[in-house]
Amino acid sequence: MFKIKLDGGKTMEVEEKMYWHTTSHILAQAVKRLFPNYKLTIGPAIENGFYYDFDVEKPFTEEDLNKLEEEMKNIIKEDLIIERFELPRDEAIKLMEEREEPYKVELIRDLPEGEIISFYKQGEFVDLCRGPHLPSTGKVKAIKLTSMSSAYWRGDSKNKTLQRVYGISFPKASELEEYLQKLEEAKQRDHRKLGKELGIFMTNDLVGKGLPMYLPNGYIVWELLENYIKGKEKKLGYKHVLTPPLATVDLYKTSGHWDHYKDGMFPKMEVEGEEFVLRPMNCPHHMMIYANDIHSYRDLPIRIGEVARDCRFEASGTLKGIERVRTFCQNDAHLFVTTEQIESEFKAVVDLILEVYKELNITDYHFELSLRDPADKIKYFPDDEMWNHAEDTLRQVLNDIGIEYVEKIGEAAFYGPKLDVQVKPAVGNEYTLSTCQLDFCLPMKFNLSYVDKDGEKKTPVVLHRAILGSIDRFIAYYLEETKGALPVWLSPVQVKILPITDKQMDYAKEVTAKLVENGIRADLDQRQEKIGYKIREAQVEKVPYMLIIGDKEIEANAVAVRARKDGDLGQMSVENFLNRVQEEIKNYTR
Repeated sequence: MFKIKLDGGKTMEVEEKMYWHTTSHILAQAVKRLFPNYKLTIGPAIENGFYYDFDVEKPFTEEDLNKLEEEMKNIIKEDLIIERFELPRDEAIKLMEEREEPYKVELIRDLPEGEIISFYKQGEFVDLCRGPHLPSTGKVKAIKLTSMSSAYWRGDSKNKTLQRVYGISFPKASELEEYLQKLEEAKQRDHRKLGKELGIFMTNDLVGKGLPMYLPNGYIVWELLENYIKGKEKKLGYKHVLTPPLATVDLYKTSGHWDHYKDGMFPKMEVEGEEFVLRPMNCPHHMMIYANDIHSYRDLPIRIGEVARDCRFEASGTLKGIERVRTFCQNDAHLFVTTEQIESEFKAVVDLILEVYKELNITDYHFELSLRDPADKIKYFPDDEMWNHAEDTLRQVLNDIGIEYVEKIGEAAFYGPKLDVQVKPAVGNEYTLSTCQLDFCLPMKFNLSYVDKDGEKKTPVVLHRAILGSIDRFIAYYLEETKGALPVWLSPVQVKILPITDKQMDYAKEVTAKLVENGIRADLDQRQEKIGYKIREAQVEKVPYMLIIGDKEIEANAVAVRARKDGDLGQMSVENFLNRVQEEIKNYTR
């Protein structure tokens, strides 16, 4: 809530969204004053600030934003009274037609019969709006237009491309300054910036939007994460497989994904009379792997794991580095269990999540139990008995193992309830990192079975689970959490060897060779540059350790150690330094 001053010295509390929505109207008024021919569309308040979309003759520039900010400040100084009024549908359409606002006319025509059609007026400016708003423009104080982007009218890529302007406002200049500092911090943490600076990944429109390519440094990080999670899964009895990144449309019709998820898939393609589609998820493939053999109750649980390549259609406006892409790899697994094994296997998944989070120093997270909305007969598989049994089972398991959670209605997968682990990243809004889903539905759809101890065929239950989620998104998340200063075990280059002059080069090569022989990713800087320059570059590259070698180090058969985190650590023997780094790698520290 914000506090604003009223006439007479009184104050009132208003919701942030009312404050920000009023500011979006001030922006729209400024645009109409400076660019009268530009057309209004919509301008809602969002979680942090507001935006307004405009149909423009040419995109705004930074200079335009500065001019708009100044005009917004003029409107605020004018302290224009904000008045609400209502009109019948025909008069509302006529008003917007007279003002040459075709998008507003379209919105009015789409309103249901009997809907109240309200407008807000401030000075010469009138906008279609439900409200509410502040009493006057002067109640807004500190403002800043923060960024621009493209957007489709009504979010449909078939519609006109609009210009979106984002902004923020506060009752006090100090609050705006604090917010802008956080915004600058977010820019410094942005994985797209860090990914470029550290040589992690690249994108190229000729390859395709949303199709990142991992550079050598990035692939080291990728491979380490893949091996890390696979190693833990193997210790728990997982068997890893490799399945193709496409399949027939019939596979997804059988699973039910075609009816529930086809809008998120790439268009189907026909080859030799068969229809294929790039896969958006891996569970149907893993169902078929299970169905490839006859199973006894003695075989269960069967844990099938894969770091699997998936493809999903994402509108170009939603793409973001490696966080939101059109192709990604999931740390996926499907556990085929008996009903009696649900609790122990589900607990093992939760234990694995907690173990990984502890080792990777992920601390800001909470659990959500995602349930179906019983009123939604379209999204969810129509079997009340199955749903009630699945949800009660999962709720009971969580209660038994003592996990605190909140319930979220309408967030389940179409085939079953799930446990989501929501992380709060250093940048942006929280999102799901890990998940475990309980599924009675797909095994029935694929007629999966096992022979029970009584000789009867039974249908297994499936746990869908992902620990790191998408490895792509996880790398983005971890870059932003660490500001690119990845822990030693995950750093593409763990140690930089920096000889002061060429005189120390032979000894530096010996040190480098010893580190490499012992599994350390060491890089020898052989350039004829000043040592200060080499140190600064290694700091920019966020290398965990620098070994500086001069004549004193050669005489002592040692190295001068400089740590990214702790600074100058003084001289130590190569053996002692090696032991230190190996211990940190083993414990996933620093």
